[in-house]
Amino acid sequence: MQIVVAASDEQWKELTGNRTNINWQRVNSAADFSEHTNADACFSLKENSFIAEFESLKKPVFINSVVRTLADYDAPANVYRINGWATFLNRTVWEIAGNVDENIKSIFESIGIKINIVPDEPGFITARIIAMIINEAFFAIEDNVSSKTEIDTAMKLGTNYPFGPFEWADLIGTDNISALLQKLNQSDSRYQPSEQLIKEVNNN
Repeated sequence: MQIVVAASDEQWKELTGNRTNINWQRVNSAADFSEHTNADACFSLKENSFIAEFESLKKPVFINSVVRTLADYDAPANVYRINGWATFLNRTVWEIAGNVDENIKSIFESIGIKINIVPDEPGFITARIIAMIINEAFFAIEDNVSSKTEIDTAMKLGTNYPFGPFEWADLIGTDNISALLQKLNQSDSRYQPSEQLIKEVNNN
């Protein structure tokens, strides 16, 4: 199976590192997908500025779009949303939004990834939860509960999380966390971003 990927160095390593049974082909941008007509699928993990043109590829295209939905893009039927945030691509279970058929299932089975089909909504499920955990940690800083290091340590020891909330925020990017929370906050005030989180985003 041949899969063409447009990704950053970090995304490329996470996606392909332990999946050596696939013929991975890296390209500079999604604009180069059309040069690989024999590929079985494409992964666009950078900014998705070519989505309207993906329909002409006649093959599945998986885009990294945590905040914006397929409906927001008016994406063609061969486009699917995945979570390409740091720490998500090397997981064995992924969330996917789109019209999943047997071909899509077989592609992920070949890669060694189990998929959970989820509604086409901002944040999927896992990203919403992690964003909320990170946001609550920033609220704790606002309330002078403890330091970032102590909160990270407590969460890893107490919950067996692989990262503390501030470690996760650094890996994912506070700008990504803030963007998701602000999107969700438009319809649900539970997702209101911490002022401390917004301050960190503005200072970066």
